[in-house]
Amino acid sequence: MSRPPRKLVLASSSRYRAAQLATLGIPFDIASPAIDEARQPHEAPLALVSRLAREKAEVIASCNTGAIIIGSDQLASLDGDVIGKPGNAAAARAQLAACSGRTLNFLTAVHLLDLRGREPAASADHVVTRVVFRTLDADEIARYVAHDDPVDCAGSFKIEAQGISLFERIESTDPSALVGLPLIATARLLRQAGLRLP
Repeated sequence: MSRPPRKLVLASSSRYRAAQLATLGIPFDIASPAIDEARQPHEAPLALVSRLAREKAEVIASCNTGAIIIGSDQLASLDGDVIGKPGNAAAARAQLAACSGRTLNFLTAVHLLDLRGREPAASADHVVTRVVFRTLDADEIARYVAHDDPVDCAGSFKIEAQGISLFERIESTDPSALVGLPLIATARLLRQAGLRLP
C-alpha cells in the first residue's frame, strides 16, 4: 500500500531549479535555505557540491516535518579551480574569455530527504557535465553577455538561451543537470520515495 502524497519542498532560491522541477508536474513549495557555502580547506569539488546539497535539504527539513525535501547544488571548475557566478558583465566576459577553446566541468548534486517515516530517509546522486567551448573572440563574447546577461550563472552562460551557441559540444548523462537540477536523477529519487510521476 503506497503512502499518501505529502508536501514536496524545493530547498533552493534558484528560479532556474524551480522552473525545472515544475516540468515534472508535481506540486511543490519553495524555501530558500540560508547556509554557509564557503569551501572547506582541502575540500574536493564533488565533496563540496554534495555537502551543500545535503545541508540545504537539512536546513529546510528542520521546519517541514512530514515533507519530502529536495536540495541541490552546482559548481563549475576549470582545470580544478572552482568558477563562481560572475556577478557583473565585465567578470562574465572575463570568464568566457578564460573558457574559450577549453572544457568547463560542472558538478551538479541532488539530495532528497524523506521525512514521512519515523526516521528521515536520505538519498542522493550527482551528475558530471563537460562543456567544451568553441574558440570565442572578444566581440562575440561581448554580444552574448549583452544579450543573455548571465551574471547569475556559474560559467557565464545560460544553456536554455543563446548560451548554447558558445559550445562545440556537451558531454553528460543528464543534460538537464547543466541548468542546476539533474532531473533524471531527481525523478528517480522521487519515484524511489513512492511518488508517481507522469
